[in-house]
Amino acid sequence: MALVDVTINGRNYNLTCDEGQEEHLRTLAGDIDRKVCALLESVGQIGDTRLLLMAAVLTMDEHLAATQRLEAQAKALVDLSHANQAMKARLAESDQIAVEAVEAATKRVEDIATRLARA
Repeated sequence: MALVDVTINGRNYNLTCDEGQEEHLRTLAGDIDRKVCALLESVGQIGDTRLLLMAAVLTMDEHLAATQRLEAQAKALVDLSHANQAMKARLAESDQIAVEAVEAATKRVEDIATRLARA
């Protein structure tokens, strides 16, 4: 496990993470620090615990909104996939109808050519 020093709202914290995840943890802590600083500007100094709690709640709200958008996009993708499959089926059916029409026209032309040849 790696030990990472991060600063949030001017306070230093020592956190552990898996090896190789240090920079990611610093980035996450930086995001939290920016959120806490923004809260500090809007609500004032209400204590580190409350600021961190509010930052966590806001972060979870953003996470939930992103999850809901992702789920909506996944549903839209499934709907598009089903529509695509339906269109492929309709296209295949249209192709078959066109083939049958061309075959019928060809037969008629051949019949006419045969009758003309006999005449």
